[in-house]
Amino acid sequence: MSKEKKGIEIPTPWRIKRYYVYAIATIVALVLPWIKINGHHFFLLSFDKMKLDLAFVRFDMQELYLMPFLLMLMFITIFGMTVMGGRVFCGWVCPQTVFRVIYRDLIETKLLHLRKRIGNKQQEPDMSKPENKAKKAIAITIWTVLALIAGADFMWYFIPPEDFFKYLSNPGEHMTMIGFVLGIAAFLIYDIVFLKENFCIYVCPYSRVQSVLYDEHTIMALYDEHRGGKIYEDEGNGEHRKLVTKQKDLQAIDPNAECTTCEKCVTVCPTHIDIRQGLQLECINCLECVDACTTVMGKLGKPSLVTWSSDYEIVERKGKTKYFRPKVIAYMALLVGLMFALGYMSTTKEHMLLNINKETRLYAVKPLDNGKFKVENSYIFLLQNTEAKPMKFYFDVIPPKGMEGKIKIAKPTKPFKVVPGVKKKKIVTLVTEDMLVDNKRKDTIIPIKIHAYALDKNGKPDKIVSVYRETTFVFPKESVLKAAQR
Repeated sequence: MSKEKKGIEIPTPWRIKRYYVYAIATIVALVLPWIKINGHHFFLLSFDKMKLDLAFVRFDMQELYLMPFLLMLMFITIFGMTVMGGRVFCGWVCPQTVFRVIYRDLIETKLLHLRKRIGNKQQEPDMSKPENKAKKAIAITIWTVLALIAGADFMWYFIPPEDFFKYLSNPGEHMTMIGFVLGIAAFLIYDIVFLKENFCIYVCPYSRVQSVLYDEHTIMALYDEHRGGKIYEDEGNGEHRKLVTKQKDLQAIDPNAECTTCEKCVTVCPTHIDIRQGLQLECINCLECVDACTTVMGKLGKPSLVTWSSDYEIVERKGKTKYFRPKVIAYMALLVGLMFALGYMSTTKEHMLLNINKETRLYAVKPLDNGKFKVENSYIFLLQNTEAKPMKFYFDVIPPKGMEGKIKIAKPTKPFKVVPGVKKKKIVTLVTEDMLVDNKRKDTIIPIKIHAYALDKNGKPDKIVSVYRETTFVFPKESVLKAAQR
């Protein structure tokens, strides 16, 4: 917790706060796939069962128009975070950073003491020592187990855990799933153990995007050159020349310079940069340099020379950082708009899918014993129950005004059962014994509506599992009717 030195309060390190965020994110990622409400997951994109669960609501694959909104929501959130807080996503949320902290700080440093201390990330372990080689092997083994768990956890968002472990008991038929888990684990082992922060520096495209998003009010880890003194000189073309390495040399140039040149901010940096050079693409805003300088300067009774602030406030010294500026407000408005759109579209989801096609034969005319006739139109109904339980379905015919009750259902004669996740094909026949239209020259196409619905436990139409579809009923011309009556 916090303590005081010479009147300067040293707050809880940002590193510890990050650990709390990492712990919460890890727990949520591992637990969320197991939580079900009404048989639905928070997020599950199942290619196996062709389903999408989102916010505990199930959607059919035909409703994947929601996915672009989710992707836009994710990217705009990250971009908005960058405009306001720099690469805060990289240092506080990105799985790459979380996994590196688990491997380097927890396994290698705290558990195995392969590294001397967390505060020195520049010095690699001496692998010429046999005991260090053994510790390295143990560290890789532990991480391999964690990487397999991470790979399985990733798959749980595409294959629900209950099915995942069932499939594991029969690996021969699910080699694709096992291959994905092993592939993810292998990548994580290479990335976290061998590639390290080089992924952030050379592979991840986000560091190149960030420079477009930054402005003078974007907050990031910054060295206060006005107080600390000038350590580097910009030679142009991105090159910097180091002016001093010792405090006495710095104070010979600037007697008021407060930097002790202890370089704690350098040794603690996971991406191996010197924050005193200014803004650099490699900085992931983990704020470990802020913690290091806060501790050193706090012992001298002075505030940190490295702070989480903006160019506007620290470098240019024009005033206080403006957090809620037009660009940030625009991102917030866009996010709120997208969330409303996503929420609205989620509420308009259809709880059953219905596609109606007429058969190739337009109609059939059959004579009756009383000298009249009946006209039949047949359709192919393709239904799908998107609920989590079997339900009984039926439908009503809604003809145009003036024809109420004249077009009836001939087949099926009673409700039929539809199980979830299976497309059911049903032949439906509509019939009329009335003279709907008297047209001597041509057949008449009559627009009708089909109201399809599930039956609730009382046998009445369900108000939620209900859809309307438009189709047509073809009534024959006069010559066809007379020929059928002969």
